[in-house]
Amino acid sequence: MVFQLNPFWVQLVYFMAISLIGYFVLKLSNPRSSSPSWPPSDLDVFFTSVSATTVSSMSTVEMEVFSNFQLVIITVLMFLGGEVFVSVLQILFKLAYTSGNFPPAAEKNTDQYDNYCVEVDLVSCSHPIQNQFDHQAAENDGLKYNSTKFLAYIVLGYLLAVHILGFNSVFMYMSLVPSARRVLKTKNISLLTFSVFVIVSTFANCGFVPTNDNMIVFRSNSGLLWLLMPQVLLGNTLYPVSLRVVIWVLEKMMKRVELSYILREMDYEYLLSGWRCCLLGLTIGGFVLVQLMVFLAMEWNSLGLEGLSPYQKVVASLFQVMNSRHAGESIVDLSTIAPAILVIFIVMMYLPPSTTYLPTCDYKKKKKEATNSQNGKGRSILKSLMLSELSYLTIFIILVCITERESMKEDPINFSVLNITLEIISAYGNVGFSTGYSCGRQLKHDETCKDRWYGLVGRWSDGGKFVLILVMFFGRLKKFHFNGGQAWKLS
Repeated sequence: MVFQLNPFWVQLVYFMAISLIGYFVLKLSNPRSSSPSWPPSDLDVFFTSVSATTVSSMSTVEMEVFSNFQLVIITVLMFLGGEVFVSVLQILFKLAYTSGNFPPAAEKNTDQYDNYCVEVDLVSCSHPIQNQFDHQAAENDGLKYNSTKFLAYIVLGYLLAVHILGFNSVFMYMSLVPSARRVLKTKNISLLTFSVFVIVSTFANCGFVPTNDNMIVFRSNSGLLWLLMPQVLLGNTLYPVSLRVVIWVLEKMMKRVELSYILREMDYEYLLSGWRCCLLGLTIGGFVLVQLMVFLAMEWNSLGLEGLSPYQKVVASLFQVMNSRHAGESIVDLSTIAPAILVIFIVMMYLPPSTTYLPTCDYKKKKKEATNSQNGKGRSILKSLMLSELSYLTIFIILVCITERESMKEDPINFSVLNITLEIISAYGNVGFSTGYSCGRQLKHDETCKDRWYGLVGRWSDGGKFVLILVMFFGRLKKFHFNGGQAWKLS
């Protein structure tokens, strides 16, 4: 019954279960002894757990409040919610389903044929003519099963290799560079915990950093930024490209038929064609280049890049725009940059990771969609009733404007529609960008107001926070409803 469920519901239950477990562990564990703001409300703790599990990095609690044990728990949540790790679970899930059907067939054929074998290159047996079709079918099942296992090993090895290499490089950098090590010592953050946390967060494209001010405190450490930028790409937007390159190299080295089958026939959502991978890489590079040019042109002399050398400004700007798609780490206060750049960031956060500029035809996907559309009218009718992504996001923005209407009247600069839109799209894209909240931007000065290092959502009402929790889940599962809104005809 589990194997027959819609993958959407399987993943929704998975993310909700992990979020609930994370909530209870964070709630029951002790924070830092020097954190007067603990404990936050139950909703804020659950919000943090959901944010880590959905790799959104939206924050309502300052990161330096969490103890070392709590940072480890958040690291585990980010790892379990990462795109690549979830894809490994999908492969293992498929492998379990295949193993439940394949071995009995193989055993049956083994009983019928004395010399039956599964490997293609070992087939040298003679069988009765009437059983040749069964033999070929068993061969195909065996090849598919073995190829699926190979793919699981490759993706898992890719995941571990990138994490281990990234951890070692960051740990060595933080150990050898006095300025970076001094930051951790000042904030009383373990070097080991920081290295593991930031690598898991960056690769999963979560955006959480153990420091309150995210990566702003490391904006002059260009070496650290260079080490993290590949992690941003390898864990999300460039994952299909790098995975195909890895499999292609292994196929050339090992000459295994399973690897050839993976490249040609395997049904895995991140295994794109060679042409599509080229287009994806060019599109990602184009987006980064355009953003970098605009950012440097408008923010070169800004307060966020003040005190940096020209080289450091270029590296920091590149790091900032590279994080705008899904990673969410930041070296500047977003409330200080130009609104035009914020609009560009909103567009980048809205785009899915597999966006390509040039049109391509994935015939397998089209054939599969055509087959599914013929399977049942009820399912197609249900799909036709779904709205588009922009429609849902518009509804979410309206709901937040309703829940925060009093704050928008009394504090229109902090609670502007642009800032709220940025928060919603950031949660939908699982990015984590936020303009934050500043007491200095209040029109009516409140002497009791204290600046906190968390997102604007930290100042929202419980209703607004609950809406953003829904947006984070909705964004994490957006790949299941990209085709919504097809019933609407605008021309």
